[in-house]
Amino acid sequence: MTWTVWLSLLAACVVISFTPGAGAINTMSNALAQGWRRSLWGVLGQQAALIVHVMIVAAGVGLLVSRSPVLFEIIRYAGAAYLVYLGIRLIIARPDPQTIERSSVVREGALSIFRRGFWVNLLNPKAIVFFLAFVPQFVRLDRDPLPQYLVLIGTVVVVDILVMWFFFAAAAKPFRRFSRDVRGQRVLNSVFGVLFILVAGLLLFVH
Repeated sequence: MTWTVWLSLLAACVVISFTPGAGAINTMSNALAQGWRRSLWGVLGQQAALIVHVMIVAAGVGLLVSRSPVLFEIIRYAGAAYLVYLGIRLIIARPDPQTIERSSVVREGALSIFRRGFWVNLLNPKAIVFFLAFVPQFVRLDRDPLPQYLVLIGTVVVVDILVMWFFFAAAAKPFRRFSRDVRGQRVLNSVFGVLFILVAGLLLFVH
């Protein structure tokens, strides 16, 4: 991969990462609930899903998904249902006044945060179709594909971690003061719950 091609890849990754979506919402929600540092676990889970997407495309399965309406719809509805589940769970969550009085946070396990981030990104069939269109622009089949895929995956992952953790997670910091009382927690939970549901709606109805 030449420097010119890599710089084009880098620019595309930056634009894509800054585009708001379920991953950004999940990252901000984790930062509010668990703090900026622990939100990294969710970001890493999302990166694991991106790596799986690239591997799926490299293996040719992505082409099968994009050409099979039934398989695409199954994954699409599963992804939307999972986002709706996350949204409803946030909306109906009841803040604990005793926890707020102690100014402490109920710590969620790192594996749980990682797993949620993984499924948020994995259950998005459009990501597979996107990488199916994205990868051929930067991987030449007349050359050894392995080094090219390693550079592509490394660039995508590093850029997305930087954007998600240092931009979206950091952007949630000023709102943490609203989580210090019951009413503020309810408002924040409702806002992010609705955002998850809206993204699910976009996944279903925007083609």
